Amino acid sequence: MPKKLPARYNAIAMPLVLSVLMSCLVSAVSTVASVGASADLFALWMKAWGISWLAAFPSLLLVLPLVRMIVGALVQAPQARR
Repeated sequence: MPKKLPARYNAIAMPLVLSVLMSCLVSAVSTVASVGASADLFALWMKAWGISWLAAFPSLLLVLPLVRMIVGALVQAPQARR
């Protein structure tokens, strides 16, 4: 089994993975909506994905603490099991 990163890396690893996946999906949808099924769709998507990810990752690093605070205010904390 591969070694895992120490828990202290969670604050970077979670937004990294989330930004990769979300920017991939959103850029794919937006690229297909803009250009359709063209011959250079993949190249255009990869360019859009790169640009999107460059915006998404630092944005998540800045916004995620605020999102956690808002969600914490809206969602009841889990109860301890007895």
